[in-house]
Amino acid sequence: MVTRVDSAKAIEAAIKAFVSGSEQNLLGIDGGPIWEEPLVGFADGEDPLFEEYKKIIGSFHLTPRECLEQVGGDSFKAAAHRRTSVICWVLPMASRIRAGNRRRDSAPTIRFVHATRHGEVLNNSLRRYLVSMLTQNGYIAVAPVDSSLFKSFNLPTGRTSVWSERHVLYVAGMGTFSLNDGFITAKGMAMRCGSVVTNLELPASPRVYKGHIDNCPFLVDGSCGDCIDRCPAGAITVKGHDKVKCDQYKRDVLPGLCKFYEIPPNTRHSQSDWIPCGLCQFGVPCESRIPSRKDGPG
Repeated sequence: MVTRVDSAKAIEAAIKAFVSGSEQNLLGIDGGPIWEEPLVGFADGEDPLFEEYKKIIGSFHLTPRECLEQVGGDSFKAAAHRRTSVICWVLPMASRIRAGNRRRDSAPTIRFVHATRHGEVLNNSLRRYLVSMLTQNGYIAVAPVDSSLFKSFNLPTGRTSVWSERHVLYVAGMGTFSLNDGFITAKGMAMRCGSVVTNLELPASPRVYKGHIDNCPFLVDGSCGDCIDRCPAGAITVKGHDKVKCDQYKRDVLPGLCKFYEIPPNTRHSQSDWIPCGLCQFGVPCESRIPSRKDGPG
């Protein structure tokens, strides 16, 4: 009999094999990998934290069960007694890409821009691969950010959406939040992440931390704050991350600084006025690991 643990191990192996074997994980400008080996975790879709997010993030934030109710219809209603699970992963950025951005102080490298855009193409392919694999085996599955469920909108405090991958990963025990609104995982915050909701019952990964800021030295005891100096927009202060100011810099300043970059075609965020930044994630202690107190750059 296949156990929940067996299913989790098989899914983890499938995610790692997909990323390592995909040509989409090779950066066109130098042929090297974009992402290193993924980290994989699982969240219990019935975890009370998902209901708490409706208060913390907003009533619009979906629970895993709401996702499956909307996409599964009668099929989900017939199996509504099943618990829901969320498959989560972290894609750590390759070391050579991180090294380049670590040396920049006002705009990212062209390699990072290509990696971010092409890397999200792979991330979406991984989402679709897992959804297809699960549905072919008789389960209901959806990747919320790559589906009709997904909506994002502007609030006075900045952009938000109906599904936060980072908050889902927190439930799955994969990391905690940081001063710059990043997410510090065992492989640091220089990463992208993803998730798929399913009614395949999987064992929840343990949360080894006590609270949502445990991995950030500044938020714990004020012993870091390096990301404040790394932000070229001045959008990070001891009070936190100003998302509006951050977005304005990416929209109004970076296109001019990166005007000679050839933006990859057919990639997500292909608008001519959008350039990724991320400099606050590089040259900081939490770049590629969970920092210790008085740690050096990752």
